[in-house]
Amino acid sequence: MAQYFSVHPENPQPRLIRAAVEIIREGGVIAYPTDSCYALGCHIGDKAAMERIRRIRDVDERHHFTIVCRDLSQVGQFAKVDNLQFRLMRANTPGSYTFILRATRDVPRRLLTPRHTIGVRIPDHPVPLALLDALGEPILSSTLILPAHGQPLNDAEEIRRHLEHLVDLVIDSGACHGQVTTVIDLSQDAPRLVREGKGDVRPFGFVKEALH
Repeated sequence: MAQYFSVHPENPQPRLIRAAVEIIREGGVIAYPTDSCYALGCHIGDKAAMERIRRIRDVDERHHFTIVCRDLSQVGQFAKVDNLQFRLMRANTPGSYTFILRATRDVPRRLLTPRHTIGVRIPDHPVPLALLDALGEPILSSTLILPAHGQPLNDAEEIRRHLEHLVDLVIDSGACHGQVTTVIDLSQDAPRLVREGKGDVRPFGFVKEALH
């Protein structure tokens, strides 16, 4: 049975954050809020927890996970970032973006795409940032989309009803924005728009009106 924490969305209670981090460190899978959607998360080095997320999402080994980081310094441990990429990311993080970058050797091989890239993001939400700060390392994450729904779940009580026997913790901080992140591929010579979501595409040279 999953634990259920009601965490303040602007001033997360340190006691609950520490308890959530302990669950992650012990191999747990959590459902937690971000600035876009609720997400499933686990310790980056825990293969068994990652496989649990795959089963919850009903996805295969081709599904790409995201490394959620607290800042650009942490991103730099897991992704190769040149000067242009750094400037673009610094101007747009924290925010509702997932950036695809070339991976460093610190990324477990099971997380790499065929092009040896990895998705990274820095969320603009106090709760995941508090979790990341207390954990001291990234959270391996996937958007909380269940096979029967097709859209991200956005209500913590509903998440608990569906996942109370499948995850170890549900963090309720109220409704998220409910829109997926914008995905920008920065692994090539020029930015490439993979998916338009909540994050504004214009800072990366794309015209928003032309994408609909």
